Order: sequence, then structure tokens, then C-alpha cells
Amino acid sequence: MSLVKNSRKFHKWLMLFLGIQFLIWTISGAYMVILNIDYIHGDTLVVNHQSTIDVGQVNYPLSAVIKAYPEAKNIELSLFIEQVVYRFKLGKDIFMLDANHGQVLSPLSESKAIAAAKHYYSGKGELKSVELISENPPFELSRRALPAWRVDFVDFANPSLYISATSGKLVTKRHQFWRIFDLMFSFHVMDYEEEDPSNLLLLFFSLFSLISVLAGLILTYFRFFKAKASLSSINSMDDSTKESV
Repeated sequence: MSLVKNSRKFHKWLMLFLGIQFLIWTISGAYMVILNIDYIHGDTLVVNHQSTIDVGQVNYPLSAVIKAYPEAKNIELSLFIEQVVYRFKLGKDIFMLDANHGQVLSPLSESKAIAAAKHYYSGKGELKSVELISENPPFELSRRALPAWRVDFVDFANPSLYISATSGKLVTKRHQFWRIFDLMFSFHVMDYEEEDPSNLLLLFFSLFSLISVLAGLILTYFRFFKAKASLSSINSMDDSTKESV
């Protein structure tokens, strides 16, 4: 009886404490499962350009890049919109040079950032706003991507494209349903800063949930199976008494 009493007490108070989080887990999990993950990831927001590099535009040789920037690392020849460029890392910074004349193109101006965003954007929405983010990035943008231009468009679900101010590359993209997904994921893993499932808060709630489940199983056993066995025993005794009479 002491086991039943303690199990009932633990189960009641733990479920009162955990009930709200169970509801949050259910709602957030349902949102993440119901919506198509490809749409959530914004795959339809951008065009996957397959342009090839025109070597005729490369008039600034690699040797000149190395001579001007002897400490440059990870030098690559690629495209910025339709312009052939060199991209390389110098210390912690990323540089972008025009491969035709060797002109430094980074950091990007606002007009260049808008041109890049329109180049990547697959929708037909008009430009809404442009903002250079150098510090205190929003939740949806990694601090490692700074500085970056945020370009918003007037379209369904308020899409935003983030363009690196140094490399000119598309850093990430977001729309309203993805922002809600990020929020739901944070609620689901109970980490509201880094979206990391390996956190102590989630661990403690999982342990408390396990204790609550075990207490519920004990109550179920004594309420149904043990009670049924006791009832069968009483019926058997009654039958034996009737037969003896």
C-alpha cells in the first residue's frame, strides 16, 4: 500500500509539472511532422544556377593574387552573379576580387547585395527592405556569417535572403513558416539559444517523465491486474463456501 500511495503522489505531482511541456512537445512535434520539410527549408525560394565560368573573363592571373596577398588561403575561382571572381580567406576575413581587373569587390555595397539577392531569388515579389547586419544577428542567422545583408521581399510568407557582405554568397534564407519551425524546434528540444538537443533541461525533464511513467505503470498494475486477481480470489472463496454449504 505504501508503494501505491507513493506512486500516486509522484505521478500526480510530476504530471502536473510535466503536463504543459507534454502539450508543447505534442504541438511542436506535430508542426514539424505535418509540414513538408523541403518547403520549410526554403528550397523553392532560390534558383540553383548552373552557370559555367568564362575563362575569357579571367585576365587577372592567380600569380598576381598570390603576389598581392601572399598570406591568402583557400583561393577559389567562382562566380558572383555572372561575374568571374576570386574568393579567398585572409586571416579571419574573406575577400572577393574581380578576376578581370583584380578590383576588390568586398565588402558588398547595398546595390550589389540587392542584385545578388534578386539573382538568387526565385519568386516575383518586389523588394521590401535591405539591412546590413554587422552585430547582434537575429535568431535565424549564425554569428559566423556576419557581416551579412538581409534582403526582404514582398511575397507569400515574407521571404528573406541573407547575402554575405564579404563573399557575396547566399548565406541562408528564411520565410515565416521556417521561422515558426525554428521556434517549434527550440520548444521541442527545450533549448532556446543554440537549438541543441544535448542540454540539461531536456535531460532532467526526460528523467522526470520516465519516473512519472513508471509510477503510472505501478498504479495501472495495482488498479487493474492486482485488483482483478484479488476479485478472482474472492469469487473462488465464495464458490468454495457455497459448495461446502
